[in-house]
Order: sequence, then C-alpha cells, then structure tokens
Amino acid sequence: MAKVIVEKNVELAEQAVEKQVEIKHTRTMQDASGKDVEVVDFVENKNIDEAISEAEARKTTLEAQVVEVDAELADFIAIRDAE
Repeated sequence: MAKVIVEKNVELAEQAVEKQVEIKHTRTMQDASGKDVEVVDFVENKNIDEAISEAEARKTTLEAQVVEVDAELADFIAIRDAE
C-alpha cells in the first residue's frame, strides 16, 4: 500500500495555524480494460509532530527487524557453508 502525503494547514482560533499532513493510503488495481489505476483506500489527517513521531517509531521497529533478519541470514549462511 502506497501513501501520498501533502501539507495541510488548519486554521485555529485567533488566526493561529496548525501544520498538519493529509495522508492518502492508496493501492493499485486494474480497471475493466486492464489498465493499472491508483485507488484511494482512505485518507487521514494528522498533526505534523504526531506524524513525525509515528514515522520515527515505525523506523525504529523496522531497524530492529532488519537486525533480526541479518542474524537469521548469517545463521543460514553458516549452516550452508559448514557442509
């Protein structure tokens, strides 16, 4: 699933503006003629600081998963090369 992220400013009371982002979650499907088309599954609006925090947390999780996969790969290679 892909994402389209754009800036969105929300006006608050007393002329203050809060920076937000609009995130469109999309996927590619085929239309009746077989051509690929991009379809929006859903749209969410988030405060920019919240979006950054969530992305950083997701990045940390993914980096930890990469470390685990690297260790698995090293184990598999060691077993293969031991023969």
